[in-house]
Amino acid sequence: MDNVFAWLNVQSWLEFWWVVFGISGQLLFTGRFLVQWIASERAKRSVIPLAFWYFSIVGGAILLTYAIYRKDPVFIFGQSMGLFIYVRNLWLIYAEKRRA
Repeated sequence: MDNVFAWLNVQSWLEFWWVVFGISGQLLFTGRFLVQWIASERAKRSVIPLAFWYFSIVGGAILLTYAIYRKDPVFIFGQSMGLFIYVRNLWLIYAEKRRA
């Protein structure tokens, strides 16, 4: 396990689980592109499905939490701005559905 700790640059089990948490957020965040790509291929045009925004919010929230734990101001700033945009897009989508 020492090799894994060294490779992940962690010193304890707490830090190890934080890295696992961060990686899971990154995988969700990356998964949104797969969702978008598959939806676009099926439609034969570029589309952004609702699931894209949910993957963005969940992955972004996990990454923001991880960035706060790591005290990384650049990562915190980037993820917090992204979360605002993802929530706003969902707000606009649901507002449009209410009007229809």
